[in-house]
Amino acid sequence: MTKKSSLGIFLLCWLAIVGDGYDLAVYGATLPGFLGPDNWGVTPQQAGVVGSVALVGMLIGSLGGGMLSDRIGRPRMLAAAVITFSVFMLACAAAPDFTWFAVFRFLACLGIGGLLPVAVSVANEFAAPARKSIAVGLVLTAPAVGLLLAATASMNLLPQFGVRPVYALGGLALLLVPFLLKAVPESPSFLRSQGRAEDAARIAARYGLPEEAQTTRAVRTAGRVGALFGDGMAGATALIWVACIISLLTIFGLTTWLPEIMRESGFGTSAAISFLIWYSIGAISGTIIGSFVSQRTSPKLVMGLGFLSATMALGAILLGVSGGALIVAVVLAGFGGMGTQNMINDHVAQYYPGEMRATGLGWALGIGRIGAIAGPTYGSLVIANEGAAASAALAFGIPAAIGVVVTLLLPRRRKAAHT
Repeated sequence: MTKKSSLGIFLLCWLAIVGDGYDLAVYGATLPGFLGPDNWGVTPQQAGVVGSVALVGMLIGSLGGGMLSDRIGRPRMLAAAVITFSVFMLACAAAPDFTWFAVFRFLACLGIGGLLPVAVSVANEFAAPARKSIAVGLVLTAPAVGLLLAATASMNLLPQFGVRPVYALGGLALLLVPFLLKAVPESPSFLRSQGRAEDAARIAARYGLPEEAQTTRAVRTAGRVGALFGDGMAGATALIWVACIISLLTIFGLTTWLPEIMRESGFGTSAAISFLIWYSIGAISGTIIGSFVSQRTSPKLVMGLGFLSATMALGAILLGVSGGALIVAVVLAGFGGMGTQNMINDHVAQYYPGEMRATGLGWALGIGRIGAIAGPTYGSLVIANEGAAASAALAFGIPAAIGVVVTLLLPRRRKAAHT
């Protein structure tokens, strides 16, 4: 049998996550268009609360999406997530007021939260064993690309047309659904967990994946969160969850409020939004570099370096750097924020056995949403103080420093997880 390339699978996962990342980042990028009496009349406190409440939807989506995909299969879960967030992004664009916008945003976040653990699980499984970190890392540049697109669309559309067309663009991801259902094969690990060993062997052979034996344990543990605490994994699972909470608090706090923080620091609306572009450039480049380094070393090492770089970058902002040095600090913050979270995802994907990989990712990201939920509200309190940029740097630099310590305590990935 001629071996089939997995590049098409990676591309579809990447495109789906780009749409996911766009829809996730667009709220922070469009926030200047909601605030104040000249726009939607929204206060910073209202905006922070809606940002946090919407992320509760992501928590539910992350927890449910990973487990559901370990029960109903990867392609159907990918398609369901894309349909959910795309349809409700279109609803956000048509919302009559901010209350209805908040409802639609919450519902969109159910799909946004459900997509990433499944897509990363698929990318990990169909990657060659010697290139898993590189393949997953390249796929995980997609959230930052989505952020880049959201910031670019907001810069060009927001001043003249307002927020609605920026959200309408999020509905374009619906075009991916037929391709996800037709071109993404079912996961061999999922098929084995369902007792379909012959189907799993056929797909594994088609894509040149290593053979795995079907086990009673795989069938028993698929989609079960309790399995994440068995077989000596309890301590690692708890530390992974803490790392995700810290990482997502920093990411969602900064990306939600970065344009407004910079606007209060004296930049115009477009210039303030442009800092999200620099942040996303740091996240993209950091993820690519980090994936190659982690393939040769380990995702854990790159996680620690990421948290450290975020701490140093935010410390530089606290000290009042400006001009080019400020841009460099924001780029490093992007690597240490979103880039670090991508390495956490890589670590999780390689740590857990195949039959519980999507569940492990889903719960890590789901529990991490506690930090994401707190981030926008936490940020709204920060910008109320004098010197918004310095206050934000201190407020988010402390969690990043704690992340360095948590990473040092994480165990190295299990050999049994290389499935």
